Amino acid sequence: MTAISIGIIKEGKIPVDHRVPLTPEQVKEILTKHPNIHVKCQRSDIRCFKDEEYAAAGAHLVDDVSDCEIILGVKEVPLSMLSAGKTHFFFSHTIKKQEYNRGLLQEILKKNIRLIDWECLTNQNGQRLIAFGRYAGIVGAYNGILTFGKRYNLFHLRPAHECFDLDDMKTEYVKVNLPPVKIVVTGGGRVSKGAMEVLNGMGIRKVSPAEFVNEYFNGPVYTQLNTRDYNRRIGNGNFDRDEFYKDPSQYESAFLPYAQKADVIIAGAFWDPKAPVLFTKEDIVQSDFKVRVIADITCDIEGSIPSTKQPATIDNPVYDYNPSNDRVEAPYSDEGNITVMAVDNLPCELPRNASEDFGKEFLNHILPNLIGEDVDDIIKRASITENGKLTERYSYLQDYVNGN
Repeated sequence: MTAISIGIIKEGKIPVDHRVPLTPEQVKEILTKHPNIHVKCQRSDIRCFKDEEYAAAGAHLVDDVSDCEIILGVKEVPLSMLSAGKTHFFFSHTIKKQEYNRGLLQEILKKNIRLIDWECLTNQNGQRLIAFGRYAGIVGAYNGILTFGKRYNLFHLRPAHECFDLDDMKTEYVKVNLPPVKIVVTGGGRVSKGAMEVLNGMGIRKVSPAEFVNEYFNGPVYTQLNTRDYNRRIGNGNFDRDEFYKDPSQYESAFLPYAQKADVIIAGAFWDPKAPVLFTKEDIVQSDFKVRVIADITCDIEGSIPSTKQPATIDNPVYDYNPSNDRVEAPYSDEGNITVMAVDNLPCELPRNASEDFGKEFLNHILPNLIGEDVDDIIKRASITENGKLTERYSYLQDYVNGN
Protein backbone atom coordinates (compact mmCIF):
# COMPACT_ATOMS: atom_id res chain seq x y z
CA MET A 1 0.00 0.00 0.00
CA THR A 2 1.09 3.58 -0.63
CA ALA A 3 2.77 5.22 2.36
CA ILE A 4 0.84 8.09 3.97
CA SER A 5 2.36 10.68 6.28
CA ILE A 6 0.22 12.42 8.88
CA GLY A 7 1.49 15.39 10.88
CA ILE A 8 0.13 16.74 14.15
CA ILE A 9 0.79 20.46 14.14
CA LYS A 10 1.60 22.59 17.17
CA GLU A 11 -1.37 24.84 17.91
CA GLY A 12 -0.35 28.37 17.05
CA LYS A 13 -3.44 30.44 17.73
CA ILE A 14 -3.54 32.81 20.68
CA PRO A 15 -5.04 32.37 23.25
CA VAL A 16 -3.31 29.04 23.72
CA ASP A 17 -5.32 25.87 23.09
CA HIS A 18 -4.14 22.71 24.84
CA ARG A 19 -6.32 20.27 22.86
CA VAL A 20 -5.03 17.81 20.27
CA PRO A 21 -6.69 16.01 17.34
CA LEU A 22 -5.13 12.68 18.38
CA THR A 23 -3.90 11.43 21.74
CA PRO A 24 -0.68 9.38 22.04
CA GLU A 25 -2.71 6.18 22.54
CA GLN A 26 -4.66 6.90 19.36
CA VAL A 27 -1.43 7.49 17.45
CA LYS A 28 -0.24 4.10 18.67
CA GLU A 29 -3.50 2.51 17.51
CA ILE A 30 -3.16 4.03 14.03
CA LEU A 31 0.43 2.86 13.67
CA THR A 32 -0.45 -0.66 14.83
CA LYS A 33 -3.44 -1.06 12.50
CA HIS A 34 -2.02 0.79 9.49
CA PRO A 35 1.67 -0.03 8.83
CA ASN A 36 1.59 2.24 5.75
CA ILE A 37 0.85 5.34 7.86
CA HIS A 38 3.67 7.36 9.39
CA VAL A 39 2.89 9.95 12.07
CA LYS A 40 5.02 12.99 12.82
CA CYS A 41 4.39 15.25 15.79
CA GLN A 42 5.61 18.83 15.84
CA ARG A 43 7.26 19.54 19.15
CA SER A 44 5.06 21.55 21.48
CA ASP A 45 5.23 22.83 25.03
CA ILE A 46 1.52 23.64 25.26
CA ARG A 47 -0.27 20.36 24.55
CA CYS A 48 -2.16 18.54 27.30
CA PHE A 49 -0.07 15.47 26.36
CA LYS A 50 3.73 15.62 26.42
CA ASP A 51 6.03 15.19 23.42
CA GLU A 52 7.60 12.19 25.15
CA GLU A 53 4.21 10.44 25.23
CA TYR A 54 3.89 10.79 21.46
CA ALA A 55 7.43 9.55 20.95
CA ALA A 56 6.72 6.52 23.15
CA ALA A 57 3.62 5.82 21.04
CA GLY A 58 5.75 5.67 17.88
CA ALA A 59 5.39 9.17 16.46
CA HIS A 60 8.48 10.97 15.14
CA LEU A 61 9.09 14.25 16.96
CA VAL A 62 9.97 17.01 14.51
CA ASP A 63 10.18 20.79 14.41
CA ASP A 64 8.27 21.06 11.15
CA VAL A 65 5.43 18.94 9.70
CA SER A 66 5.25 20.71 6.33
CA ASP A 67 6.53 17.62 4.51
CA CYS A 68 3.51 15.56 5.65
CA GLU A 69 0.71 14.99 3.17
CA ILE A 70 -1.99 15.40 5.81
CA ILE A 71 -1.69 17.88 8.69
CA LEU A 72 -4.07 17.72 11.65
CA GLY A 73 -4.79 20.60 14.02
CA VAL A 74 -7.63 21.98 16.11
CA LYS A 75 -7.86 25.76 15.84
CA GLU A 76 -7.10 28.08 12.91
CA VAL A 77 -3.52 27.74 11.69
CA PRO A 78 -1.45 30.96 11.62
CA LEU A 79 -0.67 31.99 8.04
CA SER A 80 3.05 31.40 8.48
CA MET A 81 2.41 27.79 9.54
CA LEU A 82 0.26 26.82 6.55
CA SER A 83 1.98 24.24 4.34
CA ALA A 84 1.62 24.82 0.59
CA GLY A 85 0.13 22.00 -1.45
CA LYS A 86 -0.85 19.91 1.57
CA THR A 87 -4.14 18.80 3.13
CA HIS A 88 -4.95 20.68 6.35
CA PHE A 89 -7.65 19.67 8.85
CA PHE A 90 -8.77 22.32 11.37
CA PHE A 91 -11.73 24.44 12.44
CA SER A 92 -11.37 27.29 9.95
CA HIS A 93 -14.40 29.40 10.96
CA THR A 94 -14.83 30.60 7.39
CA ILE A 95 -18.04 28.96 6.13
CA LYS A 96 -20.22 31.71 7.60
CA LYS A 97 -18.01 34.35 5.96
CA GLN A 98 -16.43 35.32 9.27
CA GLU A 99 -14.70 38.60 8.51
CA TYR A 100 -11.75 37.96 10.83
CA ASN A 101 -10.71 34.85 8.85
CA ARG A 102 -10.99 36.21 5.31
CA GLY A 103 -7.20 36.51 5.05
CA LEU A 104 -6.81 32.91 6.22
CA LEU A 105 -8.98 31.57 3.41
CA GLN A 106 -7.24 33.80 0.87
CA GLU A 107 -3.84 32.44 1.96
CA ILE A 108 -5.10 28.84 1.82
CA LEU A 109 -6.17 29.35 -1.79
CA LYS A 110 -2.92 31.10 -2.63
CA LYS A 111 -0.91 28.19 -1.22
CA ASN A 112 -2.96 25.57 -3.07
CA ILE A 113 -4.01 23.88 0.18
CA ARG A 114 -6.81 21.39 0.48
CA LEU A 115 -8.73 22.62 3.51
CA ILE A 116 -10.98 20.10 5.25
CA ASP A 117 -12.99 21.70 8.02
CA TRP A 118 -13.86 19.51 11.02
CA GLU A 119 -17.20 21.29 11.30
CA CYS A 120 -18.20 20.18 7.81
CA LEU A 121 -17.57 16.45 8.25
CA THR A 122 -21.14 15.13 8.25
CA ASN A 123 -23.14 12.08 7.26
CA GLN A 124 -25.74 12.12 4.49
CA ASN A 125 -28.33 13.52 6.91
CA GLY A 126 -26.14 16.49 7.74
CA GLN A 127 -25.28 15.26 11.23
CA ARG A 128 -21.76 16.08 12.35
CA LEU A 129 -19.42 13.12 12.70
CA ILE A 130 -16.77 14.75 14.85
CA ALA A 131 -17.05 17.58 17.36
CA PHE A 132 -16.16 18.86 20.81
CA GLY A 133 -19.80 19.60 21.65
CA ARG A 134 -20.20 17.09 24.47
CA TYR A 135 -17.41 18.71 26.46
CA ALA A 136 -18.72 22.20 25.73
CA GLY A 137 -21.94 21.02 27.39
CA ILE A 138 -20.16 19.34 30.30
CA VAL A 139 -17.99 22.33 31.14
CA GLY A 140 -20.75 24.84 30.38
CA ALA A 141 -23.21 23.22 32.79
CA TYR A 142 -20.53 22.85 35.47
CA ASN A 143 -19.59 26.52 35.07
CA GLY A 144 -23.26 27.48 35.29
CA ILE A 145 -23.72 25.69 38.63
CA LEU A 146 -20.37 27.03 39.86
CA THR A 147 -21.54 30.55 38.97
CA PHE A 148 -24.87 30.15 40.76
CA GLY A 149 -23.12 28.86 43.88
CA LYS A 150 -20.67 31.73 43.84
CA ARG A 151 -23.32 34.39 43.18
CA TYR A 152 -25.33 33.36 46.24
CA ASN A 153 -22.35 32.21 48.35
CA LEU A 154 -23.80 28.71 48.62
CA PHE A 155 -20.72 26.67 47.74
CA HIS A 156 -17.42 27.05 45.94
CA LEU A 157 -16.21 24.68 43.23
CA ARG A 158 -12.79 24.44 41.65
CA PRO A 159 -12.90 25.80 38.07
CA ALA A 160 -12.92 22.99 35.50
CA HIS A 161 -9.56 24.06 34.08
CA GLU A 162 -7.96 23.56 37.48
CA CYS A 163 -9.08 19.91 37.48
CA PHE A 164 -6.79 17.28 35.94
CA ASP A 165 -9.59 15.66 33.97
CA LEU A 166 -13.32 14.89 34.06
CA ASP A 167 -12.99 12.31 36.85
CA ASP A 168 -11.21 14.88 38.97
CA MET A 169 -13.91 17.46 38.22
CA LYS A 170 -16.63 15.02 39.26
CA THR A 171 -15.17 14.93 42.78
CA GLU A 172 -16.44 18.51 43.13
CA TYR A 173 -20.07 17.47 42.64
CA VAL A 174 -20.48 16.52 46.30
CA LYS A 175 -20.00 20.18 47.25
CA VAL A 176 -23.11 21.23 45.33
CA ASN A 177 -25.96 22.03 47.71
CA LEU A 178 -28.74 23.80 45.84
CA PRO A 179 -32.03 25.13 47.20
CA PRO A 180 -35.21 24.24 45.24
CA VAL A 181 -34.13 26.13 42.10
CA LYS A 182 -35.32 25.47 38.56
CA ILE A 183 -32.87 25.09 35.66
CA VAL A 184 -33.64 25.14 31.93
CA VAL A 185 -31.42 23.32 29.42
CA THR A 186 -32.05 24.14 25.75
CA GLY A 187 -31.17 21.86 22.86
CA GLY A 188 -31.21 18.18 22.00
CA GLY A 189 -27.72 17.55 20.60
CA ARG A 190 -24.25 16.80 21.92
CA VAL A 191 -24.04 20.01 23.93
CA SER A 192 -27.27 19.54 25.88
CA LYS A 193 -26.54 15.85 26.44
CA GLY A 194 -23.18 16.83 27.93
CA ALA A 195 -24.88 19.41 30.15
CA MET A 196 -27.40 16.84 31.40
CA GLU A 197 -24.56 14.45 32.26
CA VAL A 198 -23.36 17.01 34.78
CA LEU A 199 -26.78 17.85 36.23
CA ASN A 200 -27.60 14.16 36.60
CA GLY A 201 -24.20 13.57 38.19
CA MET A 202 -24.96 16.29 40.73
CA GLY A 203 -28.23 14.56 41.63
CA ILE A 204 -30.48 17.24 40.13
CA ARG A 205 -33.84 15.77 39.13
CA LYS A 206 -35.10 16.01 35.57
CA VAL A 207 -38.77 16.93 35.06
CA SER A 208 -40.97 17.47 32.02
CA PRO A 209 -41.46 20.96 30.58
CA ALA A 210 -45.09 20.93 31.76
CA GLU A 211 -44.10 19.92 35.30
CA PHE A 212 -41.41 22.58 35.29
CA VAL A 213 -43.89 25.36 34.56
CA ASN A 214 -46.82 24.15 36.64
CA GLU A 215 -45.48 22.40 39.73
CA TYR A 216 -43.53 23.26 42.87
CA PHE A 217 -40.62 21.05 43.97
CA ASN A 218 -38.85 20.70 47.32
CA GLY A 219 -35.44 20.30 45.69
CA PRO A 220 -33.56 21.49 42.59
CA VAL A 221 -34.89 20.33 39.21
CA TYR A 222 -34.11 20.86 35.55
CA THR A 223 -35.98 20.42 32.32
CA GLN A 224 -34.68 19.95 28.78
CA LEU A 225 -36.35 21.97 26.05
CA ASN A 226 -36.22 21.00 22.40
CA THR A 227 -36.99 23.44 19.62
CA ARG A 228 -40.70 22.58 19.59
CA ASP A 229 -41.01 23.40 23.30
CA TYR A 230 -40.12 27.08 22.98
CA ASN A 231 -41.12 28.02 19.42
CA ARG A 232 -44.67 28.28 18.08
CA ARG A 233 -46.01 28.93 14.62
CA ILE A 234 -47.15 32.51 14.09
CA GLY A 235 -50.91 32.64 13.78
CA ASN A 236 -51.86 29.00 14.12
CA GLY A 237 -50.86 25.51 13.12
CA ASN A 238 -48.73 22.83 14.67
CA PHE A 239 -44.97 22.95 15.02
CA ASP A 240 -43.33 21.39 11.97
CA ARG A 241 -39.68 20.57 12.60
CA ASP A 242 -38.69 20.44 8.92
CA GLU A 243 -40.49 23.70 8.22
CA PHE A 244 -38.89 25.38 11.23
CA TYR A 245 -35.36 24.52 10.17
CA LYS A 246 -36.10 25.49 6.57
CA ASP A 247 -37.81 28.80 7.37
CA PRO A 248 -37.78 29.71 11.09
CA SER A 249 -39.12 33.19 10.30
CA GLN A 250 -42.60 31.63 10.35
CA TYR A 251 -42.26 31.08 14.10
CA GLU A 252 -42.19 33.14 17.28
CA SER A 253 -40.71 32.49 20.71
CA ALA A 254 -42.75 30.67 23.35
CA PHE A 255 -39.95 30.71 25.94
CA LEU A 256 -41.28 33.28 28.41
CA PRO A 257 -43.32 30.83 30.54
CA TYR A 258 -40.03 29.05 31.31
CA ALA A 259 -38.13 32.28 31.98
CA GLN A 260 -40.81 33.21 34.50
CA LYS A 261 -40.09 30.02 36.47
CA ALA A 262 -36.37 29.39 35.90
CA ASP A 263 -33.49 30.57 38.06
CA VAL A 264 -30.79 29.32 35.66
CA ILE A 265 -30.63 28.87 31.90
CA ILE A 266 -28.05 26.57 30.33
CA ALA A 267 -28.24 27.41 26.63
CA GLY A 268 -26.97 24.66 24.34
CA ALA A 269 -29.22 24.90 21.29
CA PHE A 270 -28.01 25.91 17.84
CA TRP A 271 -29.55 29.22 16.81
CA ASP A 272 -30.28 30.45 13.29
CA PRO A 273 -30.29 34.28 13.02
CA LYS A 274 -33.56 33.96 11.09
CA ALA A 275 -35.17 32.22 14.08
CA PRO A 276 -36.83 34.04 16.97
CA VAL A 277 -34.70 34.96 19.98
CA LEU A 278 -35.44 33.21 23.27
CA PHE A 279 -36.46 36.49 24.83
CA THR A 280 -35.93 40.23 24.31
CA LYS A 281 -34.32 43.00 26.34
CA GLU A 282 -37.84 44.25 27.07
CA ASP A 283 -38.79 40.84 28.49
CA ILE A 284 -35.84 40.87 30.88
CA VAL A 285 -36.93 44.05 32.67
CA GLN A 286 -40.40 42.70 33.42
CA SER A 287 -41.05 41.92 37.09
CA ASP A 288 -41.96 38.28 36.37
CA PHE A 289 -38.69 37.51 34.52
CA LYS A 290 -36.99 35.30 37.12
CA VAL A 291 -33.69 34.17 35.54
CA ARG A 292 -30.56 35.41 37.30
CA VAL A 293 -27.80 33.14 35.95
CA ILE A 294 -27.29 32.24 32.29
CA ALA A 295 -24.65 29.79 31.10
CA ASP A 296 -24.64 30.57 27.39
CA ILE A 297 -22.69 27.68 25.89
CA THR A 298 -23.59 28.76 22.36
CA CYS A 299 -22.02 32.18 23.00
CA ASP A 300 -23.80 33.85 20.07
CA ILE A 301 -23.03 37.51 20.74
CA GLU A 302 -26.33 39.40 21.00
CA GLY A 303 -27.96 36.40 19.35
CA SER A 304 -30.78 34.33 20.83
CA ILE A 305 -29.93 35.62 24.32
CA PRO A 306 -29.64 39.44 24.39
CA SER A 307 -27.68 39.50 27.66
CA THR A 308 -24.74 37.76 25.94
CA LYS A 309 -23.02 40.99 24.97
CA GLN A 310 -19.46 39.71 24.66
CA PRO A 311 -17.45 36.50 25.03
CA ALA A 312 -15.78 35.76 28.34
CA THR A 313 -12.52 33.90 28.91
CA ILE A 314 -11.51 30.80 30.84
CA ASP A 315 -9.67 32.95 33.39
CA ASN A 316 -12.55 35.45 33.66
CA PRO A 317 -15.60 33.38 32.71
CA VAL A 318 -18.47 35.58 33.89
CA TYR A 319 -19.78 39.12 33.78
CA ASP A 320 -22.97 40.82 34.89
CA TYR A 321 -25.60 42.16 32.51
CA ASN A 322 -27.51 45.19 33.75
CA PRO A 323 -30.98 44.96 32.18
CA SER A 324 -31.87 48.56 33.03
CA ASN A 325 -29.18 50.03 30.77
CA ASP A 326 -28.28 47.05 28.55
CA ARG A 327 -24.64 47.14 29.63
CA VAL A 328 -21.97 44.77 30.90
CA GLU A 329 -20.81 45.27 34.48
CA ALA A 330 -18.42 43.54 36.87
CA PRO A 331 -19.56 40.05 37.91
CA TYR A 332 -21.70 39.69 41.03
CA SER A 333 -21.93 43.46 41.34
CA ASP A 334 -25.69 43.95 41.79
CA GLU A 335 -28.56 41.66 42.79
CA GLY A 336 -30.69 43.10 40.00
CA ASN A 337 -28.22 42.04 37.32
CA ILE A 338 -28.09 38.77 35.41
CA THR A 339 -24.80 36.92 35.76
CA VAL A 340 -23.66 35.57 32.39
CA MET A 341 -21.15 32.78 31.74
CA ALA A 342 -20.21 33.01 28.05
CA VAL A 343 -16.83 31.33 27.48
CA ASP A 344 -16.44 30.56 23.77
CA ASN A 345 -13.86 27.76 24.08
CA LEU A 346 -15.26 25.64 26.91
CA PRO A 347 -13.82 22.26 25.84
CA CYS A 348 -10.34 23.72 26.41
CA GLU A 349 -11.01 23.48 30.14
CA LEU A 350 -10.91 19.67 30.00
CA PRO A 351 -8.47 19.22 27.11
CA ARG A 352 -7.44 15.63 27.83
CA ASN A 353 -10.97 14.23 27.83
CA ALA A 354 -12.17 16.44 24.99
CA SER A 355 -9.20 15.39 22.84
CA GLU A 356 -9.71 11.71 23.60
CA ASP A 357 -13.36 11.80 22.49
CA PHE A 358 -12.50 13.84 19.40
CA GLY A 359 -9.70 11.48 18.36
CA LYS A 360 -11.96 8.47 18.87
CA GLU A 361 -14.46 9.94 16.41
CA PHE A 362 -11.63 10.62 13.97
CA LEU A 363 -10.53 6.98 14.10
CA ASN A 364 -14.07 5.63 13.75
CA HIS A 365 -15.61 7.97 11.20
CA ILE A 366 -12.97 10.04 9.40
CA LEU A 367 -9.73 8.09 8.98
CA PRO A 368 -11.30 5.13 7.09
CA ASN A 369 -12.76 7.55 4.52
CA LEU A 370 -9.54 9.52 4.34
CA ILE A 371 -7.20 6.62 3.56
CA GLY A 372 -9.70 4.38 1.76
CA GLU A 373 -12.92 4.83 -0.19
CA ASP A 374 -14.70 8.07 0.70
CA VAL A 375 -18.04 6.47 1.52
CA ASP A 376 -20.95 8.88 1.05
CA ASP A 377 -18.46 11.65 0.07
CA ILE A 378 -17.77 12.48 3.73
CA ILE A 379 -14.32 13.92 2.97
CA LYS A 380 -15.42 15.52 -0.29
CA ARG A 381 -18.32 17.37 1.38
CA ALA A 382 -15.98 18.82 4.00
CA SER A 383 -13.34 20.00 1.53
CA ILE A 384 -13.68 23.77 1.26
CA THR A 385 -10.73 24.31 -1.09
CA GLU A 386 -8.78 22.14 -3.50
CA ASN A 387 -6.29 22.82 -6.29
CA GLY A 388 -6.21 26.51 -5.48
CA LYS A 389 -9.98 26.97 -5.82
CA LEU A 390 -13.11 26.81 -3.75
CA THR A 391 -14.91 23.53 -4.28
CA GLU A 392 -18.36 23.65 -5.85
CA ARG A 393 -20.14 23.18 -2.52
CA TYR A 394 -18.40 26.26 -1.08
CA SER A 395 -18.37 28.42 -4.19
CA TYR A 396 -20.74 30.79 -2.37
CA LEU A 397 -17.67 32.01 -0.47
CA GLN A 398 -16.10 33.55 -3.59
CA ASP A 399 -17.42 37.07 -2.93
CA TYR A 400 -16.14 36.74 0.65
CA VAL A 401 -12.70 35.77 -0.67
CA ASN A 402 -12.81 38.67 -3.12
CA GLY A 403 -13.46 41.11 -0.29
CA ASN A 404 -17.01 41.97 -1.30
